[in-house]
Amino acid sequence: MDIASLRAQHPDHWKKACAIRVLTLDAVAAANSGHSGMPMGMADVATVLFEKHLNFDPSAPLWPNRDRFILSAGHGSMLIYSLLHLTGYKQATLDELKNFRQWGARTAGHPEYGHLEGVETTTGPLGQGISNAVGFAMAEESLRARWGAKVMDHYTYVIAGDGCLMEGVSQEAIGIAGKHELSRLIVLWDNNGITIDGKVSLSDVTDQKARFAASGWDVFECDGHDPVAIDAAITAAKASPRPAMIACATHIALGSSAQDTSKGHGALTDKQLIADTRAAYGWEHGPFEIPADVKAAWDAIGARGVATRREWEGRLAMLSAGKQAEFNRIFAGDAPAKLAAAVRGVKKAATEAPKKLATRSASEIALAAINPVMQETIGGSADLTGSNNTKTADLGVFDPINRKGRYVYWGIREHGMAAAMNGMVLHGGVRPYSGTFMCFTDYARPAMRLSALMQVPVVYVMTHDSIGLGEDGPTHQPVEHLAISRATPNTWVFRPADLVEVAEAWECAFSTNTTPTVMALSRQNLAPVRLTHTNQNLSAKGAYVLAESTGKRQVILIATGSEVEIAMKAREMLEAEGIGTRVVSMPCMELFAAQDEAYRKKVLPAGPVRVAIEAGVRMGWDRWLLGERGKETKADFVGMSGFGASAPADRLYKEFGITAENAVAKAKALL
Repeated sequence: MDIASLRAQHPDHWKKACAIRVLTLDAVAAANSGHSGMPMGMADVATVLFEKHLNFDPSAPLWPNRDRFILSAGHGSMLIYSLLHLTGYKQATLDELKNFRQWGARTAGHPEYGHLEGVETTTGPLGQGISNAVGFAMAEESLRARWGAKVMDHYTYVIAGDGCLMEGVSQEAIGIAGKHELSRLIVLWDNNGITIDGKVSLSDVTDQKARFAASGWDVFECDGHDPVAIDAAITAAKASPRPAMIACATHIALGSSAQDTSKGHGALTDKQLIADTRAAYGWEHGPFEIPADVKAAWDAIGARGVATRREWEGRLAMLSAGKQAEFNRIFAGDAPAKLAAAVRGVKKAATEAPKKLATRSASEIALAAINPVMQETIGGSADLTGSNNTKTADLGVFDPINRKGRYVYWGIREHGMAAAMNGMVLHGGVRPYSGTFMCFTDYARPAMRLSALMQVPVVYVMTHDSIGLGEDGPTHQPVEHLAISRATPNTWVFRPADLVEVAEAWECAFSTNTTPTVMALSRQNLAPVRLTHTNQNLSAKGAYVLAESTGKRQVILIATGSEVEIAMKAREMLEAEGIGTRVVSMPCMELFAAQDEAYRKKVLPAGPVRVAIEAGVRMGWDRWLLGERGKETKADFVGMSGFGASAPADRLYKEFGITAENAVAKAKALL
């Protein structure tokens, strides 16, 4: 359908959709940067979606039962910013649109969660939005099963482009969605055939419709500029018993001289091009000027959801006071009151009957106590359930038969798993954790980074955290992965030493609303190091004195995880020679760094020589070894400087010098 036909046959729709297009042109021109083409091409689809299908209420942006709209093709951010402004979201002011991509603006270059109400997730890294959406839809299914359709019953809509579908994570995501028959998930594919380099055919021949169908989706298609066809396709997709993809045939940069070209993907800022495009649209108004009748029509679309939201609030009010409080708690992300008691019980039992235990097994014990009192948890593993120890007896399995199940078999999809967990948290009402091997943080990294950027408290259970995994060899032995995880801002990396520290780490992870956690856990059994019970969560301080010197303190040994017991052995050897030695367990560097300077100095005072022991690379340790001013003491490191090898764990520790004897030798050499 050409522009003249659209204007003639659907004049009211055309004006509403063109408001999106001209706001995009104006904002990109003002910023002199951005991506004009996608919003111009998908404006018709978005208009029909918001006007006729999406349940939302701009006056209550966090209404739990709203439909979720996710712009996976986040470079086209002016599409969502225009929609939010036009429908009446208070934060999406015209001034914000005029400040597009500028310092301090809510309208960042790509949509950022937490910056602007109505933006459900941070997108821009292609493929993340569609993968987050799978988590949104899984959370909705889970909550609907547990709370009933009167409380939770909504759709998740995604606009995705060719770039999203080329990214490998998209296949992981659509495979998960197809397996779980997520019928409330609808993807609107902007099928314009153009990428930055040129035509899609330069780099891809994939039949996307066949691909989705082969992955268990129902597939529909429409002319992405015909509002009647778009409406019919969305209506059919909503009735589908499976996830649905709608192939929307569109023209990128519709109506401009850059239409259907790679130039149309980026910033269209040429004054003549903009003037000619506005003329083609029949738009006679100035920059950022929306005529009153068009704005009123959009305001009416935004106001439509008020009654639906109020009706839902009435249904929620029919629940008992206790159930309402519980619903509000899980959507606030607050930990249950019973969490602390459950953790204390695990710690007390561990000190009363200490035994050697791999920290991955300790994690299972802790979760077995936590999951029953924290019903919002959803666990999982990327095909390593028996190795990650993430499944506890009470969870049941989430699948199309049992939506109340709280354990997900993600398959070999680390990236898709991590991205979907982000979506689960962003949806609200659930607390996901899932596992893989520590070295496969590499496969999950882009989504883990977005967890940190968005401040969502996903828990990544990363077992087999060192050369201690043994015979599988260097391909599976992480050496740099602790450093990489610690280098990521707003991430807690816990490497607990025994069951007590593991339980404390889980309490921390489930008590924050703003920080993701990487739980680095051992394959091999470790000797317990916390032998006296205390209600206080010592791991919450990041580091603490585990064992004090008996005489004059000359050495401080700092260790994490599986190397804490090595530090304790080294202390015993040094003390036997009359060298006073303190052992500091440092399960979480980030939390230690967050303590006040007085506490940090108390744990790591200047003077004694320091030796850190960790079966990873040294990067990140110098702050604690050399002192925060870099000159407080002499120091050395016992750890890895290269990759591991294939052999039993004990032999590897000996060959790489991660031993009590080597720690003693390095400490004595510094004295």
